[in-house]
Amino acid sequence: MNNYTIVAPATVKGHSAIGIIRLSGKNAIEIADKTFHSNKGNLGNKEPNTANFGTFVFENKIIDECIFTIFHAPASYTGENMVEISHHGSPFIQQSILLSLIALGAKTAEEGEFTKRAFLNGKLNLSQAEAVADIIAAENKLSHDFAMQQLRGGYNDTLKNLRTELVSLCSLLELELDFSEEDLTFANRKQIKEALLLVKQQISDLLHTFSLGNAFKKGVPVAIVGRPNSGKSTLLNTILNEQRSIVSDIAGTTRDTVEEVMTIDGYDFRFIDTAGIRQTTDNKIEEEGIKRTFQAINNAKIILYLFDLANSKSNELSEDMDTINENADCKGKKFILIGNKADLAQYNLYNFKFDNPIMVSALEKKNIDKIIAALLKEVEKEDLENKTILTNARHYEIMNRALTSVLSAEEAFEKELPTDLIATDIRTVLHYIGEITGEITNEEILNNIFSKFCIGK
Repeated sequence: MNNYTIVAPATVKGHSAIGIIRLSGKNAIEIADKTFHSNKGNLGNKEPNTANFGTFVFENKIIDECIFTIFHAPASYTGENMVEISHHGSPFIQQSILLSLIALGAKTAEEGEFTKRAFLNGKLNLSQAEAVADIIAAENKLSHDFAMQQLRGGYNDTLKNLRTELVSLCSLLELELDFSEEDLTFANRKQIKEALLLVKQQISDLLHTFSLGNAFKKGVPVAIVGRPNSGKSTLLNTILNEQRSIVSDIAGTTRDTVEEVMTIDGYDFRFIDTAGIRQTTDNKIEEEGIKRTFQAINNAKIILYLFDLANSKSNELSEDMDTINENADCKGKKFILIGNKADLAQYNLYNFKFDNPIMVSALEKKNIDKIIAALLKEVEKEDLENKTILTNARHYEIMNRALTSVLSAEEAFEKELPTDLIATDIRTVLHYIGEITGEITNEEILNNIFSKFCIGK
């Protein structure tokens, strides 16, 4: 791969103030120098990490006035000699510069080839390289934060610690195998058991974060639930500031879940309007809608429970909470209690035996800002900065296989099977960790990962 120099635009096609074209490879500076015209010398004589103004000339034709920024190996993104040429953002100029550099010996880069070279040259491990793609694709603050944490090595530190535990466990087992013919036992059985439990717990905890990470990346799921005619659809429309859900005085209007994503202060929230909860109904369609309400609660991170201040009684709220807990998994979910129709109701807070409900009028858009503030507070209190979150589907699949091998080792240990079987399972787990970091990989996997990148990255 490193025998040739690659070239690609690093900015999107189209008219813009500037565009950037990247060269990387052993001859990158030499090729660029053939187009660089300046009365201040050649690029080959310039200091590394400097930006140099000059005219881009090819076959005695002036194409543009450009800035040539040069990087010397290994102090570059790819670990190779690199040149970035900043030009005026005309598609014609970009194409002319590209064709000129190709004519001088550069080869058009493949998808993700710059980052692939960074990985192969040891500038990034594989999980960090994948984080680069996630940063580019980030559409909200949390997606960006997760990707930056992975790029800066937080996730890799967790894998290193896990690998250390695995190597230590493997060493205990290997020591015993070395003396198996003498029928000597060196490994402390209690120590092996504790090490297996620790590794299993670490992998399980990491796998458990995947649903949280996925939820935050795609938008924090917020289910709006309550009894029929409590104002759920009106609240959704008010938050979104558009008529997204049908609003009617007829109970049971909402028969299915209605979803919409809204960005608030850089965080994506996925609001889900649900069918009203009632104890019994003869309508089969509404009954199915209520089942989907419980599914929405299962999938939600935050539950906005809405009740009618004018008509609800405290015992009804208690009954609904019992119904929700019986039909949905509420573990780890935040319930925010919202009293609606404050514009109509004459109410006393002592009638409601719940802590600090937010009193709103969805119709008159009163106190909606308090709901928004509560949602933001709930997201921001998550200690995500210091917590390793698994967000990559490839990593999740690999860690699931690793957990299977750990469980197999644990079962072999409990059944007092030969130590070499336990050691084989642990070596398999080490292999899986290597697949994530890139210590163990193959061309097919690399091509699949980097094919998802844009050309110039």
